[in-house]
Amino acid sequence: MLPRLIQGGMGAGVSGWKLAREVSSIGQLGVVSGTALDTILVRRLALGDEGGHVRRAISAFPAPHAAQRVLDRYFQAAGSTRQPTPPSEDEDAETERSQTPGAGASRFKLVPLPRAILTRDRQWLLVLANFVEVYLAKEGHAGVVGINFLHKIQFPMLPSLYGAMLAGVDVVLMGAGIPAEIPGVLDALSRNAPAEIPLDVQNAGDRRFTATFDPAALWSEAGHDAPPALRRPIFLPIVSSATLARALLKKAPGGIGGFVVEAPVAGGHNAPPRGVQQVTARGEPVYGERDEVDPADMVGLGLPFWLAGGFATREKLAAAVAAGARGIQVGTAFAYCEESGLDPTLRRRFLAGLLSGGGDVFTDPAASPTGFPFKVAALEGTLSEPAVFAERPRLCDLGYLRRAYAKEDGSLGYRCASEPVDDFVRKGGKAEETVGRKCLCNGLMANLGLEQHRADGYHEPPLLTAGDDLACIRQFISAQNLSYHARDVVEALVPSEQCQPATP
Repeated sequence: MLPRLIQGGMGAGVSGWKLAREVSSIGQLGVVSGTALDTILVRRLALGDEGGHVRRAISAFPAPHAAQRVLDRYFQAAGSTRQPTPPSEDEDAETERSQTPGAGASRFKLVPLPRAILTRDRQWLLVLANFVEVYLAKEGHAGVVGINFLHKIQFPMLPSLYGAMLAGVDVVLMGAGIPAEIPGVLDALSRNAPAEIPLDVQNAGDRRFTATFDPAALWSEAGHDAPPALRRPIFLPIVSSATLARALLKKAPGGIGGFVVEAPVAGGHNAPPRGVQQVTARGEPVYGERDEVDPADMVGLGLPFWLAGGFATREKLAAAVAAGARGIQVGTAFAYCEESGLDPTLRRRFLAGLLSGGGDVFTDPAASPTGFPFKVAALEGTLSEPAVFAERPRLCDLGYLRRAYAKEDGSLGYRCASEPVDDFVRKGGKAEETVGRKCLCNGLMANLGLEQHRADGYHEPPLLTAGDDLACIRQFISAQNLSYHARDVVEALVPSEQCQPATP
């Protein structure tokens, strides 16, 4: 079922349904990103849903009343003066959102911030958004489709997984953490049974906090007698070491279908270096021998695995297979192709810069509020420039990377190292933890052309990422043609006999 090539699940819409559908239709594993799909859905609807794709998928959603509430609340036809339905009291009761001048007059309506306990409407929005993305990715072919989540983003995880499963997702991939509980969650959700995950809560001490989700209760409250039957997807954790893979197998025997083994040259978030943390003269984390994975150690685990990070050539695919891997995962080469979710103008500017000798990628140890290193690709006018970063007002109005912390009264609070420093410190954070932190949530939305235009005139700037190996892109572009397609990438990597169309 699982092919040689996995298309990377680049965050917040870059690996969208168009890219995943194209890759899957050629017989490889196309992957959509599960990050912030609720916000992406709402903003697509607010812009009129060009082409009607989102509404076509929504029309297939098995809970039409819940879907209609989302359309009534967020859809705005192009040129229409209709005012969307205002949020309910429950949804409008968010008090943790950082101050945003004139937020009500901004370009996009904001959804309530993610938190440990989600309202029913918030759960339905997450279920619907993930359903829509997977449904569109699977449309029109018989190939396999995966969805990629960050383990660090815990609050939306359970309804997001469920929504993807409602659409028939074949594979779930997850990195940026230790997802030992996910195999059991997939088992439970496939039976429409209640599921829970432990929350990573700062200052919790001996107290245990969880997020829960009960599909049957959700359907019952919506007036449905029985929820749809579901199929359990294959689970592929993304790991940085054989040690972590071995630990996951011990905690979830039989629940893991294989591993993606990601090297620190890959784009997006990287695992921190093992051992004593050091930085280069340039300020990048130093990775050493302990961070290298011997494929022989993975072979000994007895499950298929794919090598990721710097493997985007046919020769490296062959070498990976010869070393015992099932295949490779490739992200950066797909991130800048025509079918990716990147804003076309932004994508062409980056590709033009590559041809003119640009293309610097910096592994920033401070950029992400998660504390994980994050690859920042240099481009004028983006948050890669210190001046652009310095000019951005600090605020946290999307909140996907907020961390929960335990208050003295036993309740949960939420803070993000990228929010205003005074707010972060007031909530018990340390001011030094905010230095250099960038707002990934808003920057990644801007990458898609879905940036917030605020009432005071400020527009959120993009924040591009890429892996260290940019040669995998340069082979596809020229001064005469800055455009290439996902099919070009697949055909350059996978022998033709292993690249068959996945027809229905």
